[in-house]
Amino acid sequence: MNIIGLADIHGNLSQIDEISDQLSKADLVLLIGDITNFGRADDVKEVIEKVRKKASGIVAVSGNCDFPEVDDYLNSENLNFHGNSRIVDGICFVGVGGSLVTPFKTPNEISEDDFKSHLDEAMSGFPVENPLILVSHQPPFQTSCDVLSSGDHVGSKSVRHFIEDYKPLACFTGHIHESRSIDKIGMTYVINPGPLWQGHYAVAEINNGTIESADIVKI
Repeated sequence: MNIIGLADIHGNLSQIDEISDQLSKADLVLLIGDITNFGRADDVKEVIEKVRKKASGIVAVSGNCDFPEVDDYLNSENLNFHGNSRIVDGICFVGVGGSLVTPFKTPNEISEDDFKSHLDEAMSGFPVENPLILVSHQPPFQTSCDVLSSGDHVGSKSVRHFIEDYKPLACFTGHIHESRSIDKIGMTYVINPGPLWQGHYAVAEINNGTIESADIVKI
């Protein structure tokens, strides 16, 4: 399976056009939150329709800069898997959107307890024999993917505990723009491609239930 991860699009349609050929070759495109820039249903619809022109499969979670109407639209299109899981080609994808509380009072912020609750809910129907991939707008705590320019780690401890407990193949994440990197928690790849609007996205190849390659691509 060839996967492309798009984080922090923030409504920038021009970068989607730049990678249209790559999107058409992917088996699945992950939208990893902040699909809009404080947008509503019409704004996310515009992004989704642009991606759908090329991508054969999409799943999505919202980010802290997406208003509730974004989730409503994703639900109506059966794309949203926040607090849920779905199986694609034998791989179970688990999603959680939003972010921890920020100083900026963005519209989709939740607590550590909320993250744990949503992840527990998502795993309630998880078939244990399937390989697992986590998609979380909020990065896990204390990796190279959650570091502010000040050096402070601002990731979620609940997301990290989930990774330590369930050992997914990978966690695709975003949110912290300056922390574009690939790290590991145990054997789990943690991939923050950086914002698409700044010209970066993630690609990963999965074969026989293992990550064969994972990279961050500059447009």
